[in-house]
Formats: sequence, structure tokens, C-alpha cells
Amino acid sequence: MDTGADRAEGRATNQATNQATDKTEPELARAARLLASASRARMLKALSDGRPLAVTVLAAEAGVSVPTASVHLTQLAEAGLVRAEHSGRHRYFRLAGPDVAAALEALAVIAPPDPTPVTTLRAHSRHDALRRSRTCYDHLAGSLGVALMGAFLGQGLLRQEKSDSASGSRPDQPASFGRQATYHLTPRGTERFTRFGIDVDELVQGRRPVVRYCVDWSERRHHLAGALGAAVAARFFDLDWLRYGVSPRVVHLTDAGRGGVRDAFAIEIAG
Repeated sequence: MDTGADRAEGRATNQATNQATDKTEPELARAARLLASASRARMLKALSDGRPLAVTVLAAEAGVSVPTASVHLTQLAEAGLVRAEHSGRHRYFRLAGPDVAAALEALAVIAPPDPTPVTTLRAHSRHDALRRSRTCYDHLAGSLGVALMGAFLGQGLLRQEKSDSASGSRPDQPASFGRQATYHLTPRGTERFTRFGIDVDELVQGRRPVVRYCVDWSERRHHLAGALGAAVAARFFDLDWLRYGVSPRVVHLTDAGRGGVRDAFAIEIAG
């Protein structure tokens, strides 16, 4: 006789079998274990500007020895979070791609503040610089990145399409991945970015989504990602509007950049 208990047991068995054979299930626990190490997390954060860094640099960022850093990086590489590059006798590492950077930025939004007190002028200056302007893999983040996103929307270069879950949120609420939105490049934006020196047609024909966003961990607002976000950042560097800082991820807007951003996008950035 087929009882309710028998049917429930059968469903549980089938579910367990499907879970065991479904190879598409992401191994969240494995990724979480890798990120649970403070040393590995610091190295991943240092790599979040998209540039390759030497093992010695990453070891210094993590506060560990070079052999220990090599072990950590091997584990991250085996998990597909970073990849190694060789230049002569030297070995460098970079993030495996923009999806890894986006995941790290998303985790930073929900992560508790670092309890370590900022006690030195150097640490305080670095903290302020990261919040002011930094790279999130290959696009701009921090208050600069959020200001650019706001200007692009305000000037009609991008159009926001909110989902049903976002329709009830107030405009002054912090952004989160629970209030999703979709952004589209407008005809006005295509014209303006083309005049700015970006090949929009090439972006549209590429495999990467043209417009994506990240929730900025320091500003709790969206900043521009995707192919367009990368192209805007690259153009800023080409024009010498941006220069890398001493610390990983930190970028500085030059005097030419402040004038250029004001003239091109009507944004006033304090010096």
C-alpha cells in the first residue's frame, strides 16, 4: 500500500539523487571556505582593480610570507577565482574575470565593518582614497563611480527600468541586490559616448553586456559596470584623467580629469 510516508520518502530519495547527479549546482560552500580566510580575502581585494600583481605584493597585502601566499593563490587558482600569468621568471596573478570582482563587491555590501581600528595617517588616507575613487575590476567605483552613474542617468544617457521588486522602494533608500534594476543605453547616450571617443558599435557587438551595474559597497548606490563601464574607465586613463595610486584599487582624478569630467558630463569633483 502506497502511504503518504512512502511517497514522501520517495520524493526525498529522488531529490537527493538529483542533487548528487546535478553537476550544475554551484559549490557555494567551497567558495565561502576560500573567502573565509582573511589572508585570501585581502589578496582578492587587492586584485579587484583588474591588474596583475606579483606574489610578493600580494603577500605584503595579506601580511603573510611569500610561500604562504603562494599556497593561498594556488587554492584560489584551482577554484577558478584567479589565474596566473608568467613574465620571464616572475609569476603574477589577476582575478579570473569581472564576475569575481562583482561577487566581491556584492559581499562587501553585506559584510560587517572591519573591527580593526584605523590608527595611522597612512591607513586613514588609504581608507578615504578607496571611498573617493577606486576601480572595481575594470570600471570605476566609489563616490566618483556613483557620481558618474547619476550624471549619465540625469542627462538621459542611460535609462533605468525598475523591476517589480524595486517599484515600491523610496529613491533615498540605499541600493541593494534585493531591489534590482535594469539599465539601458539610450540613443542620446550612444551619440554622447561616441563623441567622447568610445566605439559603442563595437561594445554592442561584443559578448559582454553593454550596461551592467554593481552595488557600490562604500556608497550603497549603483555604479556603472559592463562593457560601457570598462570603456569609460579606459577612456579616462587614455586621456590622463585618471592615474593609479600607490595602493591597489585606488585611482586619483587628475586636474585635467576634474576639468574634463566637468566639461563632458557636468560633474563637479572637489580637488
